[in-house]
Amino acid sequence: MEDLDRTIEFAVIIIYLFFLLGIGLAFRRFNANISDFFRNGARGAWWLVGMSAFMAGISAYTFTGASGVAFEAGWSVAVIYLGNSLGFLCNFLFLAPWFRQLRAITAPEVIRMRFGFLTQQFYAVFGVLMAMLSAGLQLWALAIFCAAVFGFEVWHVIIVIGAVVVFYSTTGGSWAVMATDFVQSLVMIPMTVLITVLCLIEVGGLAGFGNLIDQAGLRSDFSLINASGDFSLERFTWIWAVAMFLKHTVEHNTINAAQRYFAVKDGREARKAAFLGFAMMSLGSFFWFIPPMVARLLYEEEVMIAGAALNVPAEAAFAVASINLLPVGLTGMIVVAMFAATMSSMDSGVNRNAAIFVRDLYPTVCRVFGLKGFGDFGLLLMGRLFSVFFGVSIILMALYFALVGGRGMFDVMLDIGAMLGVPLAVPMLMGLFVKRVPYWAAVFSVLSAFVPSVIGSVGEEVWNFQTKVLVNMGVGTAAFLATIPFWGKASPEYRQQVDEFFERMYRPVDFEKEVGGANDVSQLALVGGFTIAVGLFITGLLLLPNPWTGRLAILIVAGTVIGIGLLMTLAGRRAARREARKKESAGQPR
Repeated sequence: MEDLDRTIEFAVIIIYLFFLLGIGLAFRRFNANISDFFRNGARGAWWLVGMSAFMAGISAYTFTGASGVAFEAGWSVAVIYLGNSLGFLCNFLFLAPWFRQLRAITAPEVIRMRFGFLTQQFYAVFGVLMAMLSAGLQLWALAIFCAAVFGFEVWHVIIVIGAVVVFYSTTGGSWAVMATDFVQSLVMIPMTVLITVLCLIEVGGLAGFGNLIDQAGLRSDFSLINASGDFSLERFTWIWAVAMFLKHTVEHNTINAAQRYFAVKDGREARKAAFLGFAMMSLGSFFWFIPPMVARLLYEEEVMIAGAALNVPAEAAFAVASINLLPVGLTGMIVVAMFAATMSSMDSGVNRNAAIFVRDLYPTVCRVFGLKGFGDFGLLLMGRLFSVFFGVSIILMALYFALVGGRGMFDVMLDIGAMLGVPLAVPMLMGLFVKRVPYWAAVFSVLSAFVPSVIGSVGEEVWNFQTKVLVNMGVGTAAFLATIPFWGKASPEYRQQVDEFFERMYRPVDFEKEVGGANDVSQLALVGGFTIAVGLFITGLLLLPNPWTGRLAILIVAGTVIGIGLLMTLAGRRAARREARKKESAGQPR
């Protein structure tokens, strides 16, 4: 029976991956130029872009590294995702429209508008390297996790998942990336909500959950904020929470984060996309961390056994809770949900890296070597080729990490964010609000913050996370502001460039005049159709041997996915009828 269950789980995963390949092929026809390939031609619907932005903000790290923290320290880890939520809320309130109104394809293009060529090249190179490192780490962490908990081969997971992402990112471009992110979110969200509900039922509801925490003596450990000395390196204290909250809020509101909104039609749509990201991240902050906490209360020994091969065994907590409570068939779907979380980060990285190379680095290469450069068709082909290149590079990087091993995913990601992410992010936020600084202000801020970053990482006494974040953020901010007196020496050309940047950022987009030709109906029809197909596939799991409660759980997940797909299809038909009536009233042929 165990072999049969395992065969079923493998079949579920394989069929799902083929769905993703199909999405890539279906959206191939949406790409006529590099604007389509890298930013949906600025025609992306708010729900498509918003859900993709949300999915790009999480990874398997959420269900491994962060889950391990919830197993150990309860609600403390929610601070990370509440910081993300606040970041999306700030986007919703004013920054998302500004970002769309920059009218760009890549973030380094915006950096050039704001600070000039040298800063653009500096951030383009660092951006590519950081994106590859992050995606490689996430893919490696997913593979290690699946190997330890589900018995998969590490290199199998890395190569198969990497190859699928490369295929649909290359064939369908940004359209396929966002469509797959949307469909995968409709698998991940119901699955994680279902697991949380099953966990609460298992412990007797919220009241029973609280009673078990008290009985286990974990009330203090599971607090949102812990006392100094409760955990090593002063983790989960007030100062840790402040540093974590600031870091994630800032990273969601920089010029580098602007790219997530370049694909929508206008500022109004960007605001709606940001609110969707805020709502989903806020919901996740509650639902994602109850299962690992329940695993600590009910399955602690199983978690230690299942995670024995991991650097941090507690990172198996979410999976162990899922394996114990999900019916046959849906265990494969939770693996799919973890795949989805990682693939949504990796595919965005592949597409954005290719965009940065084609739009920001390649023109510089042509200028340096006196090359003529390609036209639109050549650039589109180059975009596809470099999508493959960056995808393969990420796969190779993940395989390297698998060979050399390392610490727990949570600590690795925190160190990278504190050492590199914070210094790079600070001037990209400040530059949106502080106008009168010279062109070299951003690079000066980054290099200044790198000094304490290096000292705190390689000195005799390595700093903890919160010290790195707060010192790096403080030094970077002070360095940026210290350049204000040099504004008076800025050239007239640079001053005009800065004025044009802010005028452009504040000027609303007139979609009909600047872009035109919306394809909302096609987006609703195509994505809705794939959503229904995935829902019907999940419905097929009802045929597997399960108790009635297990079948009910499958039916709820399938019904949710199919219901959303049907709503999208109906909305698409209504939109098509409205368009037809507009054409008739304008005297145009239907």
